[in-house]
Amino acid sequence: MTDPAAEKLKASGWTMVETTGFLSLVGPLWQRVVNGEHEYAIEAQDKHHNRRGLVQGGLLMTFADRSCGMTARYVSGRPTLATVQMDTHFVDSGKIGEILISKPRVVRLTRSLIFMTTEVTAGERCIATASGVFKILKNDT
Repeated sequence: MTDPAAEKLKASGWTMVETTGFLSLVGPLWQRVVNGEHEYAIEAQDKHHNRRGLVQGGLLMTFADRSCGMTARYVSGRPTLATVQMDTHFVDSGKIGEILISKPRVVRLTRSLIFMTTEVTAGERCIATASGVFKILKNDT
């Protein structure tokens, strides 16, 4: 049995991100690069619903954190970062079954910090905005 959302994403050039731990419970997470820009997607599934039957805010926060962190790792060339601050603004409700997209961008890169922002969308609708600061770690701790 095939998942129609997964087939749609694959047909549009998305590849699944291999994850472990907490994110393996949240995903699958998808990624692609378009014109040099990193994009991420996640299908809002039934496991992501809140008490109102809409997408739980915690999923949006996790998705924004992970997509910004992955992009920060790529642009810094450093494998180990830590989120030191993340602000999220919920703009609209996400619906179960929608494909959520995040297109993070670097605001500023210093020797020790990376400032990121993203907008999480569903189709043409902005669902959430987020900005975060990521610390470049000296080692893998």
